[in-house]
Amino acid sequence: MALLQCDFKSDVLQLAVSMNVIVPDVALRADGVTGELATLYLLHGLSDDHTIWCRRTSIERYVADMPLAVVMPAVHRSFYNDMAVGYRYWTFVSEELPRVARRMFPLSAARERNFVAGLSMGGFGAFKLALRQPERFAAAASLSGALDMTARIHDEPEWAAELVNVFGDPATLPGSGNDLLHLAEVVAQSAGPKPRLYQCCGTEDFLYAQNVRYRDHALSLGLDLTYEDGPGEHEWGYWDAQIQRVLAWLPL
Repeated sequence: MALLQCDFKSDVLQLAVSMNVIVPDVALRADGVTGELATLYLLHGLSDDHTIWCRRTSIERYVADMPLAVVMPAVHRSFYNDMAVGYRYWTFVSEELPRVARRMFPLSAARERNFVAGLSMGGFGAFKLALRQPERFAAAASLSGALDMTARIHDEPEWAAELVNVFGDPATLPGSGNDLLHLAEVVAQSAGPKPRLYQCCGTEDFLYAQNVRYRDHALSLGLDLTYEDGPGEHEWGYWDAQIQRVLAWLPL
C-alpha cells in the first residue's frame, strides 16, 4: 500500500491544489498486472484539508486489505460549490478531480466501482455528488453531514454571511442544485440509477435535528438509505469509528 500526496495545477481553479491518495497493494503488483481500482472519494469538513482523514483517523490502516483506492482532495471552505464569491470547486471536484486522478492512477470509471463519503461539510458534498451525478456513483455516505443548507442559513445567523458568499442569495437555495432535499426528490422520481445512501449522526451533534429531518425525507421518498445514530458529538472519535462502518457497508 502507498500513501501519496499529489500537488498539481488545477485548470478549473487556476490554482495549485493537493490531494492525498491511498493506493492498495493490489495496484502495486511486482508483475505489473493490475486492473482498474474501485475508488472512494473521501471528503473533508469545514476548516480541514486533504490531510485530515489520515491525521485524525486510521483510514490508511482500515483500507490496507481492501481493493479500494481512496482519493482525498482539498476544497477549503467551499462546501464543494461553485462559489458565489470565490472559486469553482464544484466543477473541480465533480469533473476535473476524477479526470486527473484517473490519469495518475489505475482508477475505474465504472459507476459500480465509484463511491463518495465525507463528514460535516464533506457529508453535504458526498450526497451532492451522488444525487447530482447518480450515473457516476453507486453509493454515498454522510457522516454528521450538513444536509439542509437552507435551515442552516436560517437557524445560524452567525454563519449566514459566509454561506451567502458560498451559495449566493439564500432565497435561491430551495429547489436548487445545492438543496439536498430537492435533489433527493429528483433522484427518487427519476427513471435513472439511484445511489445507495448511508447516513449517520451522533445524538449529541448540533446537526442531529437536520439529519433526522433528512432521514425521514429520504425514506419517505423510497430511497435506499441506511441510517444509524447513537451517542456521539461532532468530533473525530465518532468519525473514526463510523468510517469503519462505512467501509464495511460499501458495495465492493
